[in-house]
Amino acid sequence: MDERSEIRRLERQRELALGGNAAAARQAVLHSWERARRSGVNPDRQLPPVLLAEDDVVAHRREHALAQVWPTLLGTLRAAVSEPGHILFVSDASGNLMWSAGEASTLRQAERVHLVLGASWNEKAAGTNGVGTTLVTQRPFQVYGAEHYMSVATSFTCSGAPIRDPLTGSLLGVVDLTNSVKVPRELSLAAVTSAARVAESCLREAAAREHARQHDLYLDRLTRRTGVNSAIVTPDGHVIQASPPRWLPRRLPEPMAEGLTLLPDGRTMIAERLAPGGPFFVLAQPTTIADQDVLVFGGLGARRAWLRVDGVGHELSGRHGELMAVLLSTPSGLTAEQLAHEIYGPGGKAVTIRAELARLRRLVGYRLASEPYRLTGPIQADFIDFDRDLAAAGLAELLDRYPGPLLPASRAPGIVALRQRLHQRLRDRVLRDADADAMTRWITSRHGRDDPEIATALGRLRQPSGPHEARRPGDTSP
Repeated sequence: MDERSEIRRLERQRELALGGNAAAARQAVLHSWERARRSGVNPDRQLPPVLLAEDDVVAHRREHALAQVWPTLLGTLRAAVSEPGHILFVSDASGNLMWSAGEASTLRQAERVHLVLGASWNEKAAGTNGVGTTLVTQRPFQVYGAEHYMSVATSFTCSGAPIRDPLTGSLLGVVDLTNSVKVPRELSLAAVTSAARVAESCLREAAAREHARQHDLYLDRLTRRTGVNSAIVTPDGHVIQASPPRWLPRRLPEPMAEGLTLLPDGRTMIAERLAPGGPFFVLAQPTTIADQDVLVFGGLGARRAWLRVDGVGHELSGRHGELMAVLLSTPSGLTAEQLAHEIYGPGGKAVTIRAELARLRRLVGYRLASEPYRLTGPIQADFIDFDRDLAAAGLAELLDRYPGPLLPASRAPGIVALRQRLHQRLRDRVLRDADADAMTRWITSRHGRDDPEIATALGRLRQPSGPHEARRPGDTSP
């Protein structure tokens, strides 16, 4: 059968299959069409959505694992891409088109059906196609002409092959060769399959080089921990080096996170990130998560904050005290940019904050997590506890617990805001309760002696209740 007759045959099959004749197309295509139908894709009245703007595509590519193998894919398939009517695409694991190459006129033709960077060609958005169906089946797949679910794509043949992370096996994306349905297609699927395997080999070699670099860079962290089970582990759970060997499996079942983690066999380990986006230093932990030591922070009335870590007290530098207080006040975490604004104001630089946090991590270790920066594990802070108890605790008790405002010497915008809010709440409580003893304590303290409003209110309380005697606050006797 010649190419033209095959095209007409597939078009008749498509019409029959979409009309309900399930025997009219190959089974893999029918299953894909059914998935597209259940997803609500209209075969004749829509185009794949373009979800990512140009800037978003550029930013996404910069962070994507396939960025390092795009030149390899392009070089491997250059002969095919250089021929008229061919376009090379690489998508991410969600089906968004991230890279493309081809003849200018062919690229312009493809734009009309949204075969463009940033477009989503997964099956839920675009039905049966070389990218989306390959992502679902996770094997090389070719969609020829009228086998496409969307009618706008039936003039193309799309051949896709999955690219997997060689260490984890997770799907990274699809390499797809798209060409006119009139162009011979016999070698396209074999070509993209071969290119995907070459890309995976390059990724494997790059990972081995990076693991060797990290091993050399952080080996001293292991050798300093003689007699303690420790390891260097990648963010995806691959164990680069363990001391002693084999106390951990070669790969951990879950991606790494900072803090205490329970292993499947019931053991506990502590993970500390060694660099942004980089590996983790792991230590075996003899205690359970419930037994983890509480991190204790004090900053009320203190020129310099103090911190108790694992039962040992430390006086913090001014900057580290400010960082701890701001992080404690925001349990959900802050980015480096947000922290820079809280500590330095609008002109603050994220790089300066990251350097300070790296120094602070030497003290608090794994408890300082990142992405975003936040404190983990059980924590106590005098100003947090005080703020929580302000509404219900007795006023005399509150005044006993308030030696002064939070970090009074700090001029960091975030600390000034925290300090003023807490101080004002306590002052409002003193005024509202109208207790003469509490007011006296307030105006005789260093932080309340310049408060004329409370001094005036106290004077009114002490005014004589009759011509011959003064009534003491709280005295209701006749």
